[in-house]
Amino acid sequence: MSFDLAIESWREQQAAWPAQGRHILAQHDDEHVVVYQAYRPAIAEHVVRHQRFGGPWSLDRMTWIKPNFLWMMYRCGWATKPGQEHVLAVWLPRAVFEDEILARAVHSSYVAEIHGSRAEWQATVKRSDVRLQWDPDHGPRGNPLERRAIQLGLRGAATRAFASEWVRHIEDVTALVREQREQLHDLERLRTPFERVLAVRDPKTRAWLGLAE
Repeated sequence: MSFDLAIESWREQQAAWPAQGRHILAQHDDEHVVVYQAYRPAIAEHVVRHQRFGGPWSLDRMTWIKPNFLWMMYRCGWATKPGQEHVLAVWLPRAVFEDEILARAVHSSYVAEIHGSRAEWQATVKRSDVRLQWDPDHGPRGNPLERRAIQLGLRGAATRAFASEWVRHIEDVTALVREQREQLHDLERLRTPFERVLAVRDPKTRAWLGLAE
């Protein structure tokens, strides 16, 4: 994968996406996975210029990453919400995303069939530096879907590694977001980053995340 987003027709892409279930939609190849974050201008400008997280960006707060572009658009209001006016595309090594983030992620709410007892889940949460949430995915205009979208929260050692080791490239894609926001009145013209289901390689991680087959 080059450090450039591949952009395709949203209409053509969504026809190939699963309609329901837990899936990780992302732009990816064998080497990298793209995730998204939204920030205020001062943070975005600093991290893009330095190609690493720092400056006004805080190591002390949990930072959330989203591999699904439209889920990011729903959360940031297509870059219109205060403090989320700039959208960043962040390239991570696929091995890091799968082995250091997904495999270590702990559900942010108790799931009996995965965690056993509530006490076991609480103990696991305390030990983990990665949080996992499955939420309803949303269409371009904000309509909720049956399909679930993933977001991952990093704290502690995971945040420090994200800031200093894991990131391979950071691009401000706000111009694309603003351009495509103008197409929401006519979804036939909407173009979004090309995404497909990420086939997580480790069966234990797939089961742990509760991914749909």
